[in-house]
Amino acid sequence: MEIFTRHKRFWLIAPAVIYIGFFMGLPLVQMAYVSILERGVNGGVEWGNFSFDSYVSFIFERDLMDNLMVNTDYLQIFLRSFGLSALTTVLALILGFPTAFYIAMQPQKRRNMFIFLVTIPFWTNILVRNYAWMLLLRNGGLIDHLLASVGIQTGGLDILYTPYAVSIGLTYTYLPFMVLPIYASLEKLDHRLIEAAFDLGANKRKAMTRIILPLAAPGIVAGAILVFIPCLGAYVTPELLGGGKFMMISNLIGSQFGAARNWPFGSALSFVLLAMVLLAMLVYSLKFKKMAEDAS
Repeated sequence: MEIFTRHKRFWLIAPAVIYIGFFMGLPLVQMAYVSILERGVNGGVEWGNFSFDSYVSFIFERDLMDNLMVNTDYLQIFLRSFGLSALTTVLALILGFPTAFYIAMQPQKRRNMFIFLVTIPFWTNILVRNYAWMLLLRNGGLIDHLLASVGIQTGGLDILYTPYAVSIGLTYTYLPFMVLPIYASLEKLDHRLIEAAFDLGANKRKAMTRIILPLAAPGIVAGAILVFIPCLGAYVTPELLGGGKFMMISNLIGSQFGAARNWPFGSALSFVLLAMVLLAMLVYSLKFKKMAEDAS
């Protein structure tokens, strides 16, 4: 009977395993193979000619004498992308937690309406949303006109095609991914715990830091992950709101597979990003696990 149950479980999960293996595992194996090949003379790859120059080129470059020299240009793009993704995550948390908390404190009927409103941006293509932000943030745009109408003479916002515009666009795009997991945690919150905290003399700040935030921590962590990782791979928002002047990792990888036709280097950059993300997530998960054990 146990063997039959095992076989039944295997056939139940087999379609998902095959799907993930074919559409995710196989492309990763192919990109790993391409990353250790030589670049072709006219672009592409030289099949069968193995080389690790693509990984070396991430930090080093060769001078006229064919000597290796340190080149931090690509590393700076990675650090910029991680910094902007972290900033976007913080901004999304600052805006998303009060929103999720307010929704969780509402009656059930109003909660459903607010969650519906939070998901409305998903109805519109991300390309359209970014073009809308371009119209809002450009000099002489709607925001510029509104500030001028209330007596604030800005002389032009000068925000479009800057890191600030990219950060605004990313925060707007991924804010629902922060709100929804936090709301899912706060929705299960037992309000009697908050009442007990007030009965024992706690003020609002202590009730928030001692009761609500620890119980909402799983949702905060999930929201941070759902915002941080997609921000690293964001392509459309930096390209449009950054005007091509503010390159992030995804734009760099795209240019290697496109204009530069350096497929091995583009594949190597993808795997460097994957390794960094996995390492960061491992450290973050271990730290969160330790915090959870200390709290318990």
